[in-house]
Amino acid sequence: MTFLSACMEHSRVEGATVQLVPHGVLIVNKPDGWTSHDVVGRVRTVLGIQKVGHAGTLDPHATGVLPILIGKGTKIAQYLLDWDKEYAAVLHLGQATDTQDAWGTVREEKSCESVSEDDVRSAFMGFRGPIQQVPPMYSAVKVGGQPLYKKARKGQTVERQAKTVVIHDLEIQHMALPEVSFRVACSKGTYVRTICADIGDRLGVGGHLKWLQRRRVGPLHLDQALDMESLADASQLHGAWWTLDRALGQFPAVVVNGDDARKVLHGNAIPWNRVEWAGERPVTATLGEGMRVRVKTIEGSLLALGTGPSLQSGQNGPVLALDTVLG
Repeated sequence: MTFLSACMEHSRVEGATVQLVPHGVLIVNKPDGWTSHDVVGRVRTVLGIQKVGHAGTLDPHATGVLPILIGKGTKIAQYLLDWDKEYAAVLHLGQATDTQDAWGTVREEKSCESVSEDDVRSAFMGFRGPIQQVPPMYSAVKVGGQPLYKKARKGQTVERQAKTVVIHDLEIQHMALPEVSFRVACSKGTYVRTICADIGDRLGVGGHLKWLQRRRVGPLHLDQALDMESLADASQLHGAWWTLDRALGQFPAVVVNGDDARKVLHGNAIPWNRVEWAGERPVTATLGEGMRVRVKTIEGSLLALGTGPSLQSGQNGPVLALDTVLG
């Protein structure tokens, strides 16, 4: 059995079954030295599918979980990018680099003889919870419509505004100064190499990221990830392949029937009184607040992501509004 046949989905609306190319999320373990775009290109070539993307870029020398979006999976990137992430990393103290990692140019070097393990533990304590973080110059953040890394390659430095990120957990796992191995769980948009640089600055000796592995993206874990050499082998899938329905499982589900299912596929809003909850009604489903939901047929096929119960001008009552059609 090939990868394609193992992942083939079917959609059913009122008895009509349509065979589709695979649509979903493939959890890949990105190798060292590959860009995220390299992985996307290899998936296109090996699987013979053109519609491939990814959710959450990893730097070339970082390894670990890279969610690859296939087929209509490319439509759900915006929903996956909000997931929190978990990393294993190594901080090297005493050297500050222009890229904040081991692959940049050393711009400052200081002795770490005066830094104790207690000093390091105290510094780490200050980087838990909501923190302010200035995006590094070598990043894809845009200022004036241009990615910062393009300006950095020209030797330019521009003012960047700090943003709030949340460090859910920050745990030192091993210390052999000047190196510190640690684990971090954090919100989207967090730069682990900036954490390393900022801790080094707080200790007064500078620091950079020596090694990084992403171990989790939302519910997607490294132990589920497929190695690149096993890409075409369906027997190696295990938990690496997630359907769109499973990947979007954090959203409650509603059911539509008959003509309404066909209307959903055309992006038409459905009167909320014709929509049923697939399970228990969420306590947060308040009229007008627009809870995001999965929209499914009574047979269980995923049709779309919607918002409801929503109030819209020109409608006589609350509706299920359609955000992203997936069926």
